[in-house]
Amino acid sequence: MPNSPLNRRTFVLIGAGVAMAAGTPLPVAVAATPSPAPSGAPTPVRIVDDRANPATRALFAYLRQQQGKGILFGHQHDLTHGFTFTTPDGRASDTEAAVGDHPAVFGWDTLILDGGERPGDPEGTQAENIAALSWAIRQGDARGGINTLSAHMPNFVTDGNFNDTAGHVVGQILPGGARHTKFNAFLDRIAKAVKGARRPDGTAIPVIFRPFHENNGGWFWWGAGHTTSAQFIELFRYTVEYLRDTKGVHNLLYAYSPNASFAGDPTGYLKTYPGDRFVDVLGYDSYDQSAGSAAWLDGLVKDLAMVVRLANERGKVPALTEFGESGTEGRNPNWFTDLLRAIKANPLARQATYMLTWANFGGTHRAYVPYPGHALRPDFVRYHQDPYTLFAADLKGVFSTRATAVRNAPFTHLVTPTDRQRVTISRTTVRVRVTPSHASRVTYSVNGGRRRQLHRDADGFYSGNWSIDPAWLDNRAVTLTVSAQVNGETLTDSALVLLGKVAALPAGWVDDFEAYAGDDVSLSEAYSHVNSNTTTLSTEHKSSGTYGLAYAYDFTGAEYTGIGRSVDEDWSAFSSMALWLRGDGSANAATLQVVADGAYFEYGIPLGDTSGREFTAPFSEFRPAPWDTAHAGEVLDAAHLAEVTAFNLYLGHKSAAATRGVVYVDDIRAQ
Repeated sequence: MPNSPLNRRTFVLIGAGVAMAAGTPLPVAVAATPSPAPSGAPTPVRIVDDRANPATRALFAYLRQQQGKGILFGHQHDLTHGFTFTTPDGRASDTEAAVGDHPAVFGWDTLILDGGERPGDPEGTQAENIAALSWAIRQGDARGGINTLSAHMPNFVTDGNFNDTAGHVVGQILPGGARHTKFNAFLDRIAKAVKGARRPDGTAIPVIFRPFHENNGGWFWWGAGHTTSAQFIELFRYTVEYLRDTKGVHNLLYAYSPNASFAGDPTGYLKTYPGDRFVDVLGYDSYDQSAGSAAWLDGLVKDLAMVVRLANERGKVPALTEFGESGTEGRNPNWFTDLLRAIKANPLARQATYMLTWANFGGTHRAYVPYPGHALRPDFVRYHQDPYTLFAADLKGVFSTRATAVRNAPFTHLVTPTDRQRVTISRTTVRVRVTPSHASRVTYSVNGGRRRQLHRDADGFYSGNWSIDPAWLDNRAVTLTVSAQVNGETLTDSALVLLGKVAALPAGWVDDFEAYAGDDVSLSEAYSHVNSNTTTLSTEHKSSGTYGLAYAYDFTGAEYTGIGRSVDEDWSAFSSMALWLRGDGSANAATLQVVADGAYFEYGIPLGDTSGREFTAPFSEFRPAPWDTAHAGEVLDAAHLAEVTAFNLYLGHKSAAATRGVVYVDDIRAQ
């Protein structure tokens, strides 16, 4: 979603190069791709929902067969928001006005359910807005297209919107959390809308559901720095299992879509991957703020090729789930065709099945689809005319393939506690899910000790209390292992659980890097990340204590990289930002960024000094970020400092300077 803080250089990517959470499955290609069907037999497909209706199975088969034959063009809210019409009628669209055809993929969002986007109505009832989302899906289908549904869900703790990152929401809405029932109620509305989207013959219309997108960024409550990778994985899994198994929704394919960029490295992309059992479409989002620069195009193609390769290995559908030109309109008159040319030139990237751009919301928002009179319309027409781009009129036989779903084998996963969750009390609940069958026996053990039995509860989990010796609540880490006996087979999962409270840092402190007990994964989970970087703990280079931060950057696919952490404090009593920093001797630079009362204030520090010393940055010398024009001229005064929400540390690439290096940081604080 481009009108998120994505355009404010906020963060992406939780720790490229960090190992995946314990228990996260990574099935190999041999197990993922079914054998071809004999001539005349139904095509076998391995999908998340092995009880999906025929049209949904056919859609998956079509998208897989389409790879390398052309890329479907998609547009968010194509029929409901635009510059060329005011009242949605299910036919008018900026795409149709520009090129005489509708997109092949129609994007919608769960914001319709709260009336936040058309055809939803903010004054409408829940039933009316559920019906509105069903109507939108029917219109996309009637135009001959494929429907996809993203999910900008509200903050279930504060009742704020999706950008409200307060409240540690994910932990609160997972099973056992205080807001779990509230989350279920929202999923119920999604289920009703999707099940209610039917053709005149009664067929439930297939929808590609894309929840919790751009989760490696820090701008959504489900994103990096606001939850752990393991919590995100369990949230995604729970959502799939609830819709599929509890609510009986059988017209969904499920998409996973982190945000760019990864420099072509699958490690970061897979960091929060829910597993092959829970994903049908491997996607990712990438917006250009560089007028189609060679660096951006190279980075996009490299990442898209990586996504396609992973999808091919796993028998999934690859897609560029969001893309768009996020700079000033018309900066590059050949933007669409330059992008298409770059994708087509790469043998892997060209196998992406579809690419969807964002909505033309009107007003001051950008036009992601150029309309008549827009500077990029001639190029968009050329993009449309290219034989490799497919629009609605080009789609043939999307839902006609006879496909049969390969039955899913039994699978078990530990739901709570999640990997690297901190438990601070002497009793917690262990929950295990076994699908699709029942288990004859489910147990848990701690550090390989005595196995204790879990029993099936009213919510379908195998659960039981874990009593913890109070003496163990001393910041130690233990391994919790669960085992399920299913049809004579033993299925296991495990998690590293942290026991006991960690002493709170003094007011104004962002981090002293001591609380992670030497665990680099826990360090990475505490921060949001943008572009390619790796964070590890350093015992060699530090200011005090046992650990400092080693921040390794890589500018191969981007001109900057960054890490960030939520703060949510009143800093009005402080006058400066301080930290210990050891540069790498390069001509690159660091930028300290304080997000305060909605404004982004920055202060620059060179990286040439390799001695390692204390830096003090007076708040009076911070200035609004150049791109934050809404707050131009503002100062980081006491009024702003009273509402600090985040601290971010960026590293920026200077011309001809090193593209890789390591910077050491410690004791970040306001003083």
